[in-house]
Amino acid sequence: MQLIDAFQEEHVLIDQVLGSFRTYVNGLCDGTADPQDGKRFAAFFTEFTGHFHHEREERVFLDALVKEADLPADRGPVCAFLREHAEMEAWMGELAPLLDQRPSSEDDRQRLQAMAVRYSHALWRHMDAENSVLFVEGAERLQRNGVWELPDRPMTDAEAAARDGAAGLPSRYPPLEDPALTRGDGCFMCRAHGDTCDGLEAEWWTELEWEEFFLR
Repeated sequence: MQLIDAFQEEHVLIDQVLGSFRTYVNGLCDGTADPQDGKRFAAFFTEFTGHFHHEREERVFLDALVKEADLPADRGPVCAFLREHAEMEAWMGELAPLLDQRPSSEDDRQRLQAMAVRYSHALWRHMDAENSVLFVEGAERLQRNGVWELPDRPMTDAEAAARDGAAGLPSRYPPLEDPALTRGDGCFMCRAHGDTCDGLEAEWWTELEWEEFFLR
């Protein structure tokens, strides 16, 4: 499915810029980063990640899972991913005004770094869960219902400018890999697992799928 291929390619870019963002925030706090680059990071995560990437996931892919594959919108994976999008958008809204100025106190530095860690951990785990579970299982269920392709749209000028504006950031701020974060495949990567979502099998599997599982 071409749209999912596009999402996964965008995840590669978002992953890279996200690691660069963490390096930038550390540099902003210790005085080695250029505060002018803060607006570029904020624009990338607001316009490209939020308005372009997440908006298409929601309005095209997740909407198709509900309307074409008859999956629930008020619980399970669809609900969980929508909530995470909204949560991360709010967190970036809090972060954006802080990214183009050096923190003035130790308390401000600690707060900024904690906010950046919270945002990056959430987005990294979100993408891992999408790549390994949502896209794979969602595409299979759409295809069972005769949907083999989904529509896409081009970037707006603002979205393209945000992507292009971030192009040089990873070279200036080499992407950080956070050893405190465990990454991998499966539902357990999703922060909603065991909280607002009981996992793919419990939320999406049909009786036939369970029967086939026990017969294997």
